[in-house]
Amino acid sequence: MSATVLFSDVHLKSGPEARPVRDQFVHFLQSLRSLRCGRVVCLGDLFDFWFEYRHVCFSDYYTVLRAFSDLRDDGVALHLVCGNHDFWAGRFLRDEVGFQIHPDSVEMDLDGRRALLYHGDGVNPADRAYRAYRRIARNPFVVGTFRLLHPDWAMALARTVSHGSRTLTRVGDPAEGPEARALREHARALLEAGRAGLVACGHSHAAALERFPLPGGGEGLYVNPGDWMRYKTYVFCGGGTVELRTWEG
Repeated sequence: MSATVLFSDVHLKSGPEARPVRDQFVHFLQSLRSLRCGRVVCLGDLFDFWFEYRHVCFSDYYTVLRAFSDLRDDGVALHLVCGNHDFWAGRFLRDEVGFQIHPDSVEMDLDGRRALLYHGDGVNPADRAYRAYRRIARNPFVVGTFRLLHPDWAMALARTVSHGSRTLTRVGDPAEGPEARALREHARALLEAGRAGLVACGHSHAAALERFPLPGGGEGLYVNPGDWMRYKTYVFCGGGTVELRTWEG
């Protein structure tokens, strides 16, 4: 089977000041052709904000969406496991760009291992406020009401909320933060219960590749691609290996 690349938490933003990061990410997607990967999986938060209007697409994301479409045209399977910044992904990304959209989680084979993939938002049991917000934000009435906002106003509002949320939840070392600890323990429990041979998620912005025992013997893997936005890390699965890599540009 051809290789699979996993990444997460790109948090692409709109506006001219974010253009360098968007351009870097386009170059990263173009570089995947040299890896001959057959599948690309984003484990959530590809965008810092994504909302689908019936007849409008955010223009600043055009070059990124085109790069994904080029991969699709090359025969690469595209998967998006929705995160807390892009759980409104839908028809446009599916029908026009070519993503298979997974609102919560997905199981697939990764280099011979039964893998469970999800973003990781809501796993931390202490994050009750976010769990309530997630239920409200996915309500069809709320989605329909939000669609009445002009796209420019919606983007401006989302950028303000996103910046405030990041300021309130910032930790010095993401690997030592509560989200990273909760995700690690959740993955360990899934592996030790035999639910999967590999568990992959994002959300914590902390890259990880750890081994835990499987109930029938052998080792299971917990992998987190980490923070592409700042560190350009991703996970490569292929040829019998699963490894963390850093894109050097």
